[in-house]
Amino acid sequence: MSDKIRILLADDHPLFRDGLKALLGSVADAEVVGEAATGVQVVELVLELQPDVVVMDLHMPELNGIEATRRIVEASPHVGVLVLTMVEDDDAVFAAMRAGARGYLVKGSSQAEILSAIRAVGAGEAVFGPAIARRLIEYFSSASVSPQAFPELTHREREVLELIAQGQSNTAIARELTISQKTVRNHVSNVFTKLQVVDRAQAIVKAREAGIGVERRGSG
Repeated sequence: MSDKIRILLADDHPLFRDGLKALLGSVADAEVVGEAATGVQVVELVLELQPDVVVMDLHMPELNGIEATRRIVEASPHVGVLVLTMVEDDDAVFAAMRAGARGYLVKGSSQAEILSAIRAVGAGEAVFGPAIARRLIEYFSSASVSPQAFPELTHREREVLELIAQGQSNTAIARELTISQKTVRNHVSNVFTKLQVVDRAQAIVKAREAGIGVERRGSG
C-alpha cells in the first residue's frame, strides 16, 4: 500500500539489520524496501529507491554515516534520515544535525522509541531520543555559542585543523590529542574534504585566513 512508510536500512551489521527488519515487518504501516551495508551503497540506493526514511548507522565502511547523510539530503531533501547508532557524543550529534539528519537515537533505544521515531521522521518531524534531547538542551542553555569559521567541522576536526595550522605532523597531533595516528589520518582526510583542499598547505592557508592556529604560533 502506498500509505506505508518506505524504509531503507543502512547498517554494516547483518544481524542488526535483520532485527530491525523483523521489528518493522511486525507493524502494518512500515515496509523495508532496501538494505545497505556501506555508506556508498546507501547513497546509491536512496537515489534508486527514493524511500521515505533512511535508518542510518554512523560507523559505515567506505563512507561514514554523516557524509552519507549529507549526500542524501543534498540529492533528495524529501528523504528523512534517522540516525540509529552506538555513538552519542556531542560532536556526532551536531555533525549529524548539520548534515541534515532529522532524528538521532542510540541503539539502546526501545523498540517503541525506534518505531515512534521512524514514524515521526516519515511525517517530516524532527525527533531525538531522551538522552540526546537532554544533551541538546544542556548545550544550548550553556554559554551562547558565537559563530565559528568552518561550522561543518566537528570539535575534534577543529582541534586537528588548529594543530595542522601550527605546522604539526600527524605523529605530533596524535601525541597531543592522545589518539592513534590512524584516527588522525581519518580526521585530516575529513578536514580536507570539508574545506575542499587537497593538501596541508592549502588547509593551513584557509585556517590562518580564518584566524585558526594563529594565536598559539611562536612556541616553537
